[in-house]
Amino acid sequence: MTPEELAHAYLDGLERGDLDAVLGLYQEGGIVHSPLYGPMPAAEFYPALFADTGRAKLLLLGTTQGRTVTGAPLVTIWFRFDWTLPSGQPANFECVDVLELADDGRVTALHIIYDTVTARPAFEAEKGVGSSWRPVF
Repeated sequence: MTPEELAHAYLDGLERGDLDAVLGLYQEGGIVHSPLYGPMPAAEFYPALFADTGRAKLLLLGTTQGRTVTGAPLVTIWFRFDWTLPSGQPANFECVDVLELADDGRVTALHIIYDTVTARPAFEAEKGVGSSWRPVF
């Protein structure tokens, strides 16, 4: 699968809330690193995200392909995520997802990168203050 095909398959599955389609892109045991949910197995992250989503509209802005320092395939997907929470509250953001891939092209780890300045307050108003994850340094 090309980076563009992977990006379209991933964003399409996210937009439709299709758990099987999204998890089908991952190797078993794949991990998601999210600024709101923290690090968690993909099989736990996506059900939580879909439960917290009233509507999702995603617009692909670009993709890149490269390698990690250890030589593993790497794809980045830059997109706009118009995320509406179940209450109807918008929590939109622009995002870069960095996908570490296995040799078979399936995702082993996803690193979600975006500024949570608008999404975090909306998410915590919906779920309760302190409900989002914060890194400990």
